Amino acid sequence: MRVFSNPVGSGSLWFDNLATADGSPVAYDPQARAFLPMPPFCVNREVIGCNWIAPEQGAFCRSCAMTALAPDPSIPNAIPNWAQAEAAKRWVLDNLGRWHWFRPEDPGTRPVFHMLAEGPTPVPMGHAQGVVTISVAEAEPVLRATRREALQEPYRTMIGHMRHEIAHMLWWRLSLRDDFLDAFRAMFGDERADYPAALQRHYQDGPPPDWKLRFLTTYASAHPHEDWAETAAHLLHLTDITDSFVAAGLSSPELPSPGWDPYSEPDPGRLIHVAASLTVGVNHVNRSMGLSDLYPFVLSDAARRKLAFVHDWLRRGAQGR
Repeated sequence: MRVFSNPVGSGSLWFDNLATADGSPVAYDPQARAFLPMPPFCVNREVIGCNWIAPEQGAFCRSCAMTALAPDPSIPNAIPNWAQAEAAKRWVLDNLGRWHWFRPEDPGTRPVFHMLAEGPTPVPMGHAQGVVTISVAEAEPVLRATRREALQEPYRTMIGHMRHEIAHMLWWRLSLRDDFLDAFRAMFGDERADYPAALQRHYQDGPPPDWKLRFLTTYASAHPHEDWAETAAHLLHLTDITDSFVAAGLSSPELPSPGWDPYSEPDPGRLIHVAASLTVGVNHVNRSMGLSDLYPFVLSDAARRKLAFVHDWLRRGAQGR
């Protein structure tokens, strides 16, 4: 993620800022990729702290307009959890916008979000026919940590959920193209395999013994759909880690040039090599504070090939159906 200029004074702004250091209200314009000091602001600004601009006074911003169902406010912590979930959604949508997904120039369908709070029954997250369902309760760190341990996941965050579930929607968009499915099946396998049976087998028997040689995560080994979603999410992880590293003014001999833009890099091998090299260093910094690795994954040769495949399609796919 970039670091942004202050439109009314000195200093910088971060992506989630609602105001400058001196208190001047600002809002983010996702089309210009810049902060502006004037309304119209998103109507959700006072409700959930949305900091994007709207097309007109009293309207939703581009991101909030994609939310068709909001959580039940009578459920405890629903609104603050929703605010965190929407913040993660804005972050991921802006990432994807660097490759033109879901911007005005993208001729394809936008995702529709159902942002649901959990009562007595957990909300199953997922995607179906362009609709992305998110449990906003996953914004609660204790619940998220509990589920991470139960599912033996080394990484689980709201941004991670958004990237994974939106990746399913991206697959659905790309599957409408005549030239995608054969290439996908050659790389990931046949997604027509029985999905419920595959998940049942995964949770009952666990991943195959050699999963680390073929997949990024254990969950990716469950079914080609999940392999795609995990791989696409990881491509976004790695690209955004690298972009944020550059935007923060940090340097590394691995960077191709000063001010290099990872989202503009056409060579997936170069992008993945740089990103993987940077994560090793950032993991080392995290360990100095007794924290878990920022990116606790190892990229096998097979995983790198899948990442390159996803990179190719995500960079060019938004210009198709």
